[in-house]
Amino acid sequence: MATVSASGAGGMLSREEENDAEVRRVDQENINKFGRLNARLYEVRSERDDLKKKLERIDDASTELMMGSGDRVMLLLGDAFFECTEEEATEHCEEQVEKFQERVDALDEEEGTILGQQDELKKVLYARFGKSINLEDK
Repeated sequence: MATVSASGAGGMLSREEENDAEVRRVDQENINKFGRLNARLYEVRSERDDLKKKLERIDDASTELMMGSGDRVMLLLGDAFFECTEEEATEHCEEQVEKFQERVDALDEEEGTILGQQDELKKVLYARFGKSINLEDK
């Protein structure tokens, strides 16, 4: 019997480690749910990392604005530049930081929820299949 894997990695087990448990519909649904949660987890982490990079760039821009001489600056919004005061640009940066930080916090919370659901599914699936199923990332 080959290893059942929701994380994409498979391998052969010795005869003693094999579990001949039949895969029931509910088991397959749990395996599929685990796989969907795993895919969403990677999406959440990727989006969060992208937002953190944007936050760093905005922080760098804010630092540059603080060191400015009070002149007018060019602010990039979408595909166009707009001339504004340093104060307006700083205000815009602060709004963006707040918006991105809220999204990062929401993604952190979603990651925790996903990991909790995966832990529950791992308990159920490992209890049923033992070493015949691999739910761990490599």
